[in-house]
Amino acid sequence: MEYRRLGRSGLLVSALSFGAGSFGALGDTDAQKARRMIDISVDSGVTMFDTADVYSNGTSEEMLGEAIRGRRDRLLISTKASLPIGSNPNDAGSGRSRLITAVEASLRRLGIEYIDLFQLHAYDAGTPVEEVLATLDDLVRAGKIRYVGVSNFAGWQLMKSLTEADAHNRPRYVAHQIYYSLIGRDYEWELMPLGQDQGVGAIVWSPLGWARLTGQIRRGQPIPESSRLHVKAAPFPPVEDERVYTVVDALDKIVAETGKSIPQIALNWLLQRPTVATVLVGARNEKQLHENLGAIGWSLTDDQIARLDKASSVTPPYPYYIYYHQPASRLSPPIV
Repeated sequence: MEYRRLGRSGLLVSALSFGAGSFGALGDTDAQKARRMIDISVDSGVTMFDTADVYSNGTSEEMLGEAIRGRRDRLLISTKASLPIGSNPNDAGSGRSRLITAVEASLRRLGIEYIDLFQLHAYDAGTPVEEVLATLDDLVRAGKIRYVGVSNFAGWQLMKSLTEADAHNRPRYVAHQIYYSLIGRDYEWELMPLGQDQGVGAIVWSPLGWARLTGQIRRGQPIPESSRLHVKAAPFPPVEDERVYTVVDALDKIVAETGKSIPQIALNWLLQRPTVATVLVGARNEKQLHENLGAIGWSLTDDQIARLDKASSVTPPYPYYIYYHQPASRLSPPIV
């Protein structure tokens, strides 16, 4: 396993981390299977395990906590809060009451004394940034969380928070958990340059494009019955079918050259991208997990990366496309 610094922090995380979103009602992973998935991940060198209070109404945290019992000191636990978990007015958002209650509940469900990385699952436009950061500062000082991050923020939302943190000596967000894949490259337009400039590491979720890059989705063939694309949230993240097929065609050629699988190549491509600290992987079974973990320990060639870049590229919206069409100069983003 490879270990990387999480943003501009002193924390090292495994390049591949385990996402426990499938633990509980969101997937078909029971307690015994969860323990086995964690065993395999730990044996492969994975150190960070990610969950959230909203995943199966806290069941994911409970199952993860049970699975890591007896080895917590060797692992990093990441969880999130802010999305609605009930019908009461303060069951959502990032207000002081909500965050304190959420952290206490997560610690209890996980059965641990502190959270290594606590992330805001979404931006709360109704709560002043000052209140959010002051609360997180209190939780850090109390020893209940060690590092803070966010998920699914817009560029201005993240930058506003970082500016406020710097101005008032509050804990800085060191991580941004984002959607990024060969068929979802919007992260590159603004959030990646921001991450580079401000030292915010990317934690990638849905790296296989909501199961579209598993090798099962192909031109002229029906979606397999077992695919997660049949579930209610299948349209998310949105992507045109033809774009998926074009990227899969390019992946197929590299499969022939490397002997690696489509998921392994798609994951390895992400691991070469700027700002990416770790990529979250999960699986329905042990075979899938072993395959995903096989994305580490080797690298695509520059030529192979360039071909995947070309097959998956799209024209950015204004004003970003102006810079992408500039010749190599100070106006060109350093990420391309």
